[in-house]
Amino acid sequence: MTGRGPKTYARLTHPLIRDSRDQPLRQATWDEALTRVAEGLGRARGAFGMFSCARATNEMNYVAQKFARVVMGTNNVDSCNRACHAPSAAGLSAAFGSGGGTSSYEEVEQTDLLVLWGSNARLAHPVFFQHVLKGIRNGARMYVVDPRRTSTAEWAEGWLGLNVGTDIPMAHAIGREIIRAGLANHTFIERATSGFDEYRRLVEPWTLSLAEKVTGVPASAIRELAHAYARAERAQLCWTLGITEHHNGTDNVRALINLSLLTGHVGRYGSGLQPLCGQNNVQGGADMGAVPNRLPGFRDVLDPQARLTFGSAWDTVIEPHYGLNLTEMFEAMEEGTLRAVYCIGENPARSEADSERTRRRLRALDFLVVQDIFLTKTAESADVVLPAAAGWAETEGTTTNSERRVQRVRAAVTPPGEARDDIDILCDLAGRLGHDWKYADAEAVWNELRSLSPDHHGMTYERLEAHQGLQWPCPDIDRLEPTYLHGRLWASDPAERGRRAPFGLVQHDPPVDLTDEEYPIRLTTGRRLDSYNSGAQSGGYASPLRRGESIELCPEDAERYGVVVGEEVQVSSRRGSVVAPVWVDTALRPGLAFMTLHFPDEVDTNRLTIGASCPIAGTAEFKASAIRIEKLPVATVVRG
Repeated sequence: MTGRGPKTYARLTHPLIRDSRDQPLRQATWDEALTRVAEGLGRARGAFGMFSCARATNEMNYVAQKFARVVMGTNNVDSCNRACHAPSAAGLSAAFGSGGGTSSYEEVEQTDLLVLWGSNARLAHPVFFQHVLKGIRNGARMYVVDPRRTSTAEWAEGWLGLNVGTDIPMAHAIGREIIRAGLANHTFIERATSGFDEYRRLVEPWTLSLAEKVTGVPASAIRELAHAYARAERAQLCWTLGITEHHNGTDNVRALINLSLLTGHVGRYGSGLQPLCGQNNVQGGADMGAVPNRLPGFRDVLDPQARLTFGSAWDTVIEPHYGLNLTEMFEAMEEGTLRAVYCIGENPARSEADSERTRRRLRALDFLVVQDIFLTKTAESADVVLPAAAGWAETEGTTTNSERRVQRVRAAVTPPGEARDDIDILCDLAGRLGHDWKYADAEAVWNELRSLSPDHHGMTYERLEAHQGLQWPCPDIDRLEPTYLHGRLWASDPAERGRRAPFGLVQHDPPVDLTDEEYPIRLTTGRRLDSYNSGAQSGGYASPLRRGESIELCPEDAERYGVVVGEEVQVSSRRGSVVAPVWVDTALRPGLAFMTLHFPDEVDTNRLTIGASCPIAGTAEFKASAIRIEKLPVATVVRG
């Protein structure tokens, strides 16, 4: 391997401002920096976007989206949930009216069958995987559906190594087999769902033999999973970025939800759907309304009563239309209709697909303010940089994990230098822009949220501490709801069952970036255990597991290209090129390569990825780029 290593980022301790675009950032006082921000944002009304933070607290996300809607008068607020969880929220909401996973982690330990689809949970979600291991020890069978034979698959009874981008054909073939074998739960289907006849016609062409040709998975393995899932008394279907990070991510999610509706594996203890979030508060950011289409408590922005409720509480008029999501905001930057951005705790210059284009768009802004704990690549382009407290160690508040569990976060240390709490900064800016917001502490923010969101009303700080966290919905302060959602679907009374859950009628749509003779290899991306996102936080810490970034190939492809471990090669897509060392991994099959985005200062993987995105959720197709690999010429050695 090369001697290159991850960049270490210094902690931000003082405000920084740029006097002109051709000048470097310089240290400033808080008053000078906040005055500059207030002036910049004041000029940006009608052309403003807010990037909130999936690693910060619920309370911060609540205040950030309130700042966008009240101070700046826009629903243009979003966060990195757009890059991962948004298709899950959209798919679950379309089916059930709620955008959260339906089960608790405890149920994973008590189920009979686990299906991990597009999820290397052992490395990417190690805490969740401990619950998976308990489930296996308690007798659960596990199947893994993933293009790579990951370390998670080592624990599985069956591994279905499908071709990238063929999740819908796989799901449809499983659904067809369940119907043809007489294993569908018709009692549940007739009582609680809609659109079954249309779904049956949709999946009918997807025979096991056709699915084998398209997915690359043996028909016998598809049949085995179909029967195991349908026959299980209780089953959990879990997924993550392997399903959502596609140009049709929401459709992928709907295809998996269909299987739960077909078998009745939802709305019961031990049976459910579990999308996994890769950051500590992705779910909470959406719950708090830091998304362009939802107000806090997952209330639809288009709902007049919801707008009236929040508008009255905030003394404002909320715009009666959806704002721009993160993907759309970047498009608006290029069009010139979005001129200013307030970015809190996000690093899109490194984390967005097609990163060169992303950085050009950020540089085109009239005004960019970044509020963060490190001087990230995004912050380097900012007009003003504000040093914030670290949400996981220097802040009071709450976060919400993948099982909808809200948990307390407590400050353990004092922020360094002049770094300030995010909420204090936002309230100071709101005051400079004409809004006098006074919160005594994070609990005061939380209590305001509780007064407006029925799902959180029963979650006082005192109860959260007493129960070591509570799952939403929690409308009452004197009782707890079941750990699973949508039990209403099993009620005998139609009025109690409420809205039927519709089958999603989704079609197979192959990856946008097609492989061909010029770009013959399919690149997919993911995470490793030892590192975190774009490396700004984890890169400065040593790990015995870390070996830096590489282009991972199967042994056959390494031999075909005549490359060995540690040899640097040029990796190119239709968008750009990087140089990366080779690693050989037997988990991969011929024609499939793997990289991460953990070391962008070393190897900027997102130069290669494609910005094609889901039209419903806006999530980019990180999982399916076409690339080629070229050996580098041997350097000429000049001897003295």
